[in-house]
Amino acid sequence: MKMACNKFLVAIVGAVVVAATGAAPRVEAQASPAAGTSSPSFEVASIKPNHSGDNRISLMFAPDGLSASGASVKMLVDFAYNMKDFQISGGPGWIDSERFDIEAKMEESTIAALKKLTLEQSIEQRRLMVQSLLAERFKLKVSHSSKELPIYALVVAKNGPKLTKSADAPPGPGAPGGPGPRSMMSLQIGELTATAISMTMLADRIAREVGRNVVDKTGLEGRYDFTLHWTSDRQALSAAGPADANQGPAPSQDSSGPSIFTALQEQLGLKLESQKGPVETLIIESVEKPSEN
Repeated sequence: MKMACNKFLVAIVGAVVVAATGAAPRVEAQASPAAGTSSPSFEVASIKPNHSGDNRISLMFAPDGLSASGASVKMLVDFAYNMKDFQISGGPGWIDSERFDIEAKMEESTIAALKKLTLEQSIEQRRLMVQSLLAERFKLKVSHSSKELPIYALVVAKNGPKLTKSADAPPGPGAPGGPGPRSMMSLQIGELTATAISMTMLADRIAREVGRNVVDKTGLEGRYDFTLHWTSDRQALSAAGPADANQGPAPSQDSSGPSIFTALQEQLGLKLESQKGPVETLIIESVEKPSEN
């Protein structure tokens, strides 16, 4: 997704926290109802146009609801259906350009039910809530299809992985009978610092950088801590440009640094192999601007 934002933040408070500057992070897990549950939704939601023009965007989940500022419909669709920008087509131009402020709250029974789920199940249920919000308030209708397209397989390089397994995480919410590990990704243009990240989560993040689906075929289980540095296309293009005063300290602008492909192999002992495979796509059939409330 091409966004003219200075800062972008996605947080699922008490579960996964992802922060970024100049990047668009996402949380792993495909939305689907947990066993024995119906599709969840928010109890109440306020949606208002955002005309601030400051390009600041936030999308945050707290234990009791969703708070968004300057969020586009496209961003909400990305999260709700766990899709990347290159997987989504259709819809009018305003779904990318117009921004909204959203405050949505869950009912008490939903909050209690989420506390009993694993981290991944909790994220899946939140995706479904945003799907319901989009359908109810934006009249969103979508269709799905699958195409055979070029993809990358994330595999272990010849000399083996260069990764550090995360130490047992301290207790935190999100798992039945008690807490589960806390996963975190801090993103800047050309830099990823990860704590307790699975290879599936890494593959998802890389896909957004290379514009192609990435499938984890490393065979590496568990979660890992690492920092990855590379030169992204955006970084190289902006290397000679002035820093944005609102963005804070600029990331390294060394456009001669390694590509994401080289960095993965040299720094993490992983590599991307080009393959073909089925890729799910989402088509926006219709969508409407919501009534303000």
